[in-house]
Amino acid sequence: MASSQPLKGIELIDCAKANAQQGITPAAELCGYGSDLDTFERELKLACQNIGVEVKELSDLITDQQIIIKQGMGIEIAPDTPSEL
Repeated sequence: MASSQPLKGIELIDCAKANAQQGITPAAELCGYGSDLDTFERELKLACQNIGVEVKELSDLITDQQIIIKQGMGIEIAPDTPSEL
């Protein structure tokens, strides 16, 4: 679900990271920036700088773990429920 307001800070980073594999246009829309890709990129870079992370483009937020899961390689190990750690 797309945000009704443009996200900022860590919320923007979280949303952008979660949607980075879909590409910049869907990520910008879901983060509340609509088709304003320039503002989305600028705000994302600023948010990342504020937490000490250097990001040159959206794909920098895609982790190796996300790539492996998408390719269907490897296995994910997790508890059956949140209370079983």
